[in-house]
Amino acid sequence: MNASGKSEVAAASGRNVVAVLGPTNTGKTHLAIERMLGHASGLIGLPLRLLAREVYNRVADRVGASEVALITGEEKIIPPNPRFRVCTVEAMPEKTDASFLAIDEIQLAGDLERGHVFTDRMLNLRGRDETLLLGAVTMRGMVEKLIPGVNVVTRPRMSLLTYSGAKKITRLPQRSAVVAFSADEVYAIAELIRRQRGGAAVVLGSLSPRTRNAQVELFQSGDVDFLVATDAIGMGLNLAVDHVAFASERKFDGYQYRRLTAAELGQIAGRAGRYMRDGTFGVTGRAEPFDDALVEALESHTFDPVKVVQWRNRDLDFASLARLKASLDRPPERQGLTKAPPSVDEDTFDRVARDDAVAAMTVGRERVALLWDICQIPDYRKIAPANHAELVATLFTFVAREGAISDDWFASQVAFADHIDGDIDTLANRIAHIRTWTFAANRPQWLRDPLHWQERTRAIEDRLSDALHERLTARFVDRRTSVLMRRLKENAMLEAEITTTGDVLVEGQHVGSLDGFRFAPDPNADGPEAKALRAAAQKALAGEIAGRADKVANAANGDFVLTADGTLRWQGAAIAKLIEGDDALKPRLLLLADEALPTPAREHVQARIDLWLANHAETLLKPLFDLRSAEALAPAARGIAFRLSENFGIIERSEIAEEVKALDQDARAGLRTLGVRFGAYHIYVPALLKPAPSALLATFWALKNGGLDVPGLPELSRLAASGRTSVALDPAVARPLYRIVGYKIAGNRAVRVDILERLADLIRPLIAWRPTTEQPAPPPGAIHGYGFTATVAMTSLLGCSGEDFAGVLRSLGYRLERKPAPKAPAAATIPVIEATAPTETMTTPEAVAPVETTAAVEAAPVEAPAIHDETTPIAAEPAPAEIAAEPAPPEEPVFIEIWRPAGRRDREQAPRHQRHRRPQQPPAAHTNGAATATEAPAAAAADAS
Repeated sequence: MNASGKSEVAAASGRNVVAVLGPTNTGKTHLAIERMLGHASGLIGLPLRLLAREVYNRVADRVGASEVALITGEEKIIPPNPRFRVCTVEAMPEKTDASFLAIDEIQLAGDLERGHVFTDRMLNLRGRDETLLLGAVTMRGMVEKLIPGVNVVTRPRMSLLTYSGAKKITRLPQRSAVVAFSADEVYAIAELIRRQRGGAAVVLGSLSPRTRNAQVELFQSGDVDFLVATDAIGMGLNLAVDHVAFASERKFDGYQYRRLTAAELGQIAGRAGRYMRDGTFGVTGRAEPFDDALVEALESHTFDPVKVVQWRNRDLDFASLARLKASLDRPPERQGLTKAPPSVDEDTFDRVARDDAVAAMTVGRERVALLWDICQIPDYRKIAPANHAELVATLFTFVAREGAISDDWFASQVAFADHIDGDIDTLANRIAHIRTWTFAANRPQWLRDPLHWQERTRAIEDRLSDALHERLTARFVDRRTSVLMRRLKENAMLEAEITTTGDVLVEGQHVGSLDGFRFAPDPNADGPEAKALRAAAQKALAGEIAGRADKVANAANGDFVLTADGTLRWQGAAIAKLIEGDDALKPRLLLLADEALPTPAREHVQARIDLWLANHAETLLKPLFDLRSAEALAPAARGIAFRLSENFGIIERSEIAEEVKALDQDARAGLRTLGVRFGAYHIYVPALLKPAPSALLATFWALKNGGLDVPGLPELSRLAASGRTSVALDPAVARPLYRIVGYKIAGNRAVRVDILERLADLIRPLIAWRPTTEQPAPPPGAIHGYGFTATVAMTSLLGCSGEDFAGVLRSLGYRLERKPAPKAPAAATIPVIEATAPTETMTTPEAVAPVETTAAVEAAPVEAPAIHDETTPIAAEPAPAEIAAEPAPPEEPVFIEIWRPAGRRDREQAPRHQRHRRPQQPPAAHTNGAATATEAPAAAAADAS
């Protein structure tokens, strides 16, 4: 055995060494802290930087920050003369004179990646007066073998751990930790829990310690009831977990995917239940239920003992690169130790040493030791081994050639990570980069101003960690739910309020909206706390809804509005919906209210809105109600009044022609008194054509004919309010609706019936005109014979011309006749017009109106003056008073379009499906009947007045 072996055996003496072994939740770490504080000085090594920070805070709270130091690879808080040092195991010194020393989680000595570090500290570090080795019972045999004379103390678990089987993720109990073994799995599970249960904290080994601390605090404080983590939570973290659920049993250990051992599962499952509170464990997701043997092992904490621990030679030879390599490869000489597989630092050293430029600089013990020291940088970035080796070579080159890393180069690398924008993965990558520079900054011999860079890198890492915590919280935690959950746990009275816009807030968090008398919960306010939230909201809603009911019951008529979709609104809030009644003119209102509106208040509100609807309908539709109740009318007139009320105030004259014939003058006068107008084509009530009555009638008609979703209802309600005299037909609109809002379908347009009657008033005197002594020439639009030509007044009245206007006339029973215009006598000579400056002329509307009809003829009698062709020459210079006429080129024929009432010949030529319809004729004199084309137009005018 060599000298180093002898010193190792001496250091491994068990004098004053106590191994405290037991499962999780036995208080081992707490015991170590208490024992350390009883000594003048102490050193404790912990497996995670996160756990080291937790213990540091506990010790600092007890003895003061000036008495304790924190030393990790990336963080050093060292006051001038600290009594106690809290370290990660890797950061523990090779020698110490501390009175007390403790090493936690010594079973990690069997870990392939880090085990050799734990083995080294366990064998070679001792406290001057007391040494505690803390770990699992599986290490008992190995500790007794490696450390003769050690005092082994076992401690029982303080609470029971039982298996609860398989549960869906959405059915897990509160205060559960879900364990997965990849970032993708962790994120997916956390996202599902956020949607279903309000949110989860996330803990991964790749997160910075500050981020992990913040996430753990989110869970510990009760803001969320679920934690999703990797096996990082198994390393001594003291969490208030009641249940551990394994979403997977397999992990990638750096070499292969493998199933976790029973001892590893037990270490993680043991996080459930703290102090005297029992815990449970189980499986979830796609993990298979545990078999009985595994369950028995986990519940009884009985696992296979550790048979070998990893070892690497600590007495390294820095004489040369080759000798350093040889010393690293030296095998152990004691039973129970096994040569550890090459770790990251060894692999990096091998790669860098093969670089000729680096090898040329690595001459002498000092340079070899420097290279090995730089190889200790952890590969936080996890890009590729070659990338990490390149980084180490670069740093070594700086320090070897220049004595320190270039400040400019270091600053550029640090600046690369100094951005807090980006998503979770981006921030995690930046944190991995800055942790590398934080580690380098904590090596004082590598930089010229290490304190400056320690502060700079620490500040950047903190900012990035805080930003990452915010991103994780925003993605995986419903902040509203987390706040409310905490208040519920405190059994505090939740404060609720309702804003002026109807938003319902509980503890400042939006939980729904109040529209009228109905509360609509926020669809995201779901989960186990939803019932409590609704209960808290209902307390605020009860008073608000009661107050609203009182206001509605006493509201003025002007506070209510009935919209086109049949919704009754009070001050903008929907409180009732129109539904069909037995009578088309008397529908009912269905109150929109949930159970929060008490029955007495509901009855008062219903009575008020029923009264409003009756008053509203009887006010806007008064002529219809008057026609219904006109008992004083003659029987024949009462029949027409009833038909009018049935047809919402408009009926085509041809449909009741016989009834109209039966009316005497008194009966007609009685109907006119009730607002009825006898038109050439319709019997109608003009007052109902106004926007408000027509829109209400459309709504009432829709209720009786398919419901308020009948096609075109909103569009036609707006049409009635627009005041347009005619519109193009919309195929998406139900055709009967046009009549309800007061329009007649004529051709490819819909024309308001009163406009159609005014058109009849324009046409009637033109057809009735005959030459007299007083008026031998026809007025504009009239012609010799039984017909007329279209005028600008007609097209302007309807707002259309051309084929659209022609289609309207055809639908009214007129036919078009094209007749050559009479020619004017040709002139033998024409006067010469002297050229003068152009003068401005007034342009009348008639001059710019579209002339699809023969507008040139409309403004002149049939005996039109001579029409000059555009090719007629006009002299531009002075010429003789008269010039000889030259033969003019042939003129194109000019036609006059004449409209005449359609007769029998037209009906015979009409399509078969139209022959049964009797075309409308311009009205003529008939005392009691409908007008015909052969009756006197003067009498028809009197009937239509």
